[in-house]
Amino acid sequence: MTTSTPARSRAEQKREYREQPRRAGIYLIRNTVSGKLLLGSSMNLQGPLNRHRFMLSIGGHPNRALQADWQRLGPDAFEFTIADVVTPQDEEAGPQEDELWLLEQVWIEQTSPFGERGYNLHPRIRDA
Repeated sequence: MTTSTPARSRAEQKREYREQPRRAGIYLIRNTVSGKLLLGSSMNLQGPLNRHRFMLSIGGHPNRALQADWQRLGPDAFEFTIADVVTPQDEEAGPQEDELWLLEQVWIEQTSPFGERGYNLHPRIRDA
């Protein structure tokens, strides 16, 4: 008779996901063919990256230029990366909105992700 470890319940999986530390920071979706990028930020980096990847895969991304390039070039032509993570000044305080705002400004200035260089349509890059 063999014994096996019982599978984790869905409730346990959800609890583990909720308990994972949330990282705030900057992410990039880069077209490796053209070099164009979508710059974004979030207080929880995994959420927007998953959402962008899903929306592109079903053909429903709100950024039409990004969606068109995805359809034309395929998913292998895109990189999804976490570019920078907020390091709180006070380790116990957790990520700070002001620190993320400053990081956003640095990345916007460094990458200029608008027009020919990127997919961003306006300077507000933070996901809700």
